[in-house]
Amino acid sequence: MNEDRSKKYINPYLGGVLLGLVLLTAFYFSGRGLGASGAIKSAVVASVETVSPTHVETTDFYKNYKESHAGGPLKDWLVWEMLGVLVGGFISGAFAGRLKFKVEHSPKVTSKIRLIFAVIGGIFFGFGSQLGRGCTSGSALSGMAVLSLGGFITMAFIFGTAFALAYFARKLWI
Repeated sequence: MNEDRSKKYINPYLGGVLLGLVLLTAFYFSGRGLGASGAIKSAVVASVETVSPTHVETTDFYKNYKESHAGGPLKDWLVWEMLGVLVGGFISGAFAGRLKFKVEHSPKVTSKIRLIFAVIGGIFFGFGSQLGRGCTSGSALSGMAVLSLGGFITMAFIFGTAFALAYFARKLWI
């Protein structure tokens, strides 16, 4: 039997257990859970500081964020976590034979339209993560791990909103 390795994914139950173990390990070693939006915020602060250091020194948000991260914003462990996610995803895709540079979309839309909607969705999700004081990983996953009611509510709203909007966005994929 010739199995197509490009279609083989990890068992979702095993993946969930492994994700839980990663989350537990993060709590044990760092005292906090996982999160991606903090890494993005660190990268933005470092970028703005490179382009306009005086703006960082005169703006409370940037100044406070920089002062709260000794050694600079890119020394934050969340930045290294996200780099690990990117490198790990690349390595996983390479080993599984799924490392291809292509845009998956419905035959009814172009790659350009699919990319535009992906960018718009990313912007909305980034904006929402700042309003909610964290991304899915930080607010929902890590919040639920410590039995926070806010974590459960966040997860319900994330999946509820995705389910409600899936009907309208489905033509981008099918």
